[in-house]
Amino acid sequence: MDMTAWSWVGDWTGRRALLTPKREAIIDNIQKKKYTFEMMDRRANQVARVLLDSGVQKGDRVGVFSKNRFDFLDTLFACGKIGAILTPFNIRLTTPEMEYLIKKTDPTVFFYDPDLGTQFGEIRPFLKKQTIVVLGEKKYDADSDIYSLMTKQSSSAVERPELTLDDPYLIVFTGGTTGLPKGAVLSHGLVFWNSVNTIVSWGLRPDDIQPLLFPLFHTGGINVLLVPFYHLGAKSIIMGDFDVDATFKVIEDEHCSIVIGVPTMFNMMSESPRFAKSNFDSVRVFISGGAPCPVAIMEKYWARGKILKMGYGLTEVGPNNFYLPESEVKRKPSSVGFPVFHCDMRVVDDQGNDVPRGGHGELMLRGPHIFSKYWDEPEETAKTIEPDGWVHTGDIVTEDDEGFFFITGRKKDMYISGGENVYPTEIEELLYKHPSILEAAVVGVPNDKWGEVGKAVIVLKAGSDLSQEQILEYLDGKLARYKIPKQYEFRETLPKSAAGKILKREL
Repeated sequence: MDMTAWSWVGDWTGRRALLTPKREAIIDNIQKKKYTFEMMDRRANQVARVLLDSGVQKGDRVGVFSKNRFDFLDTLFACGKIGAILTPFNIRLTTPEMEYLIKKTDPTVFFYDPDLGTQFGEIRPFLKKQTIVVLGEKKYDADSDIYSLMTKQSSSAVERPELTLDDPYLIVFTGGTTGLPKGAVLSHGLVFWNSVNTIVSWGLRPDDIQPLLFPLFHTGGINVLLVPFYHLGAKSIIMGDFDVDATFKVIEDEHCSIVIGVPTMFNMMSESPRFAKSNFDSVRVFISGGAPCPVAIMEKYWARGKILKMGYGLTEVGPNNFYLPESEVKRKPSSVGFPVFHCDMRVVDDQGNDVPRGGHGELMLRGPHIFSKYWDEPEETAKTIEPDGWVHTGDIVTEDDEGFFFITGRKKDMYISGGENVYPTEIEELLYKHPSILEAAVVGVPNDKWGEVGKAVIVLKAGSDLSQEQILEYLDGKLARYKIPKQYEFRETLPKSAAGKILKREL
């Protein structure tokens, strides 16, 4: 725990503007505008003053209900300057979930996206005492808009409170697999150390360029690459809703060097007619996160002469925890690699004992990049963080004899059939390799004879035809009998989170 108050804590835009003021920081691909680091700092100072004028003090929550848009960044960096806690809400949440989380976090100011006016109308009744501000330049109803409020404010450096690395910076809601979402409190220290870990371990460079594809209301949007890129002086492009053609165009036009997304995005891109002819010369690496990426998807990128590999993270730690060297990707395609520089890890059984290499167990993580607590959830916090600082991830992993880590599934996704542990990831890998299958998810369902058996939910590629018998024939001999799913369901689509992850809890 670092209780020293440093003047740089939270001032991402101020410090970067001192070092590289005229360098391009952000491209807003929605409005087709470009911003230098100096411009970003001026904007953050103006929004910080808007917040202070609205009565926001250190430790107060600032709510944001928005899709990915440039003004979201202004709120992120402004909160950092004044010690407010940015609280971004997942725009896919239901109205009752929003009511619960607004009451729980009690934001002082609430920003909303004008493109979500109808949705926002349903949650507005729960914001009785909050100052409500529209993101962007448009005027809606009687609400002030951020642009009008900013133009009245000075863009010079704002007076800042004392902040330590232990002070909270973000409340990010985890897509809880059971019950209501929990708000993970991410400190300035987590954001800083995750950035250091990422830059040092992934070999990021100041001339790197990325299209921002993860939602900003998740840790992925803020912490996977946006903040590390900002820390380093690299360039990010705000993309808005995921669009395959727009992504190809930006990669080519802006010469993107690193492209990070979820498996669904990379799958959609590889299925596009543009995939074969797009120019990927600038791309150093494609990285998939958020869920295990089937090797069958990776192979399509390898065939284009490009590396696509897997990362691993969670809201509560990092989220960046591993690095797989590019040179090892084809030899160990389903591995996430080795721990990042400043991170300890263990693999433990249900009793908390270390599992020897080659065995399966829960991944435990510890380091300066772990979350502080769940907001107003002391019991859940105690279940997740051990007194000595180890965090339960709920993910099952194995480490091979060379020290490479492999994520074999969620503890909750694993099911037991006839006394044998079954990890759905292994089965899904094979299903994705079938030429007719676009997407697949395997879940355990109750069975009188075996306790549980596998059920595969499958989406076929357009124009494909496939029967249950043909799938069984395809899997026969490739998997142990107890691992082969006994039930099959064909669907048009699979339920997905806002980040594009397949939602197994809904299946």
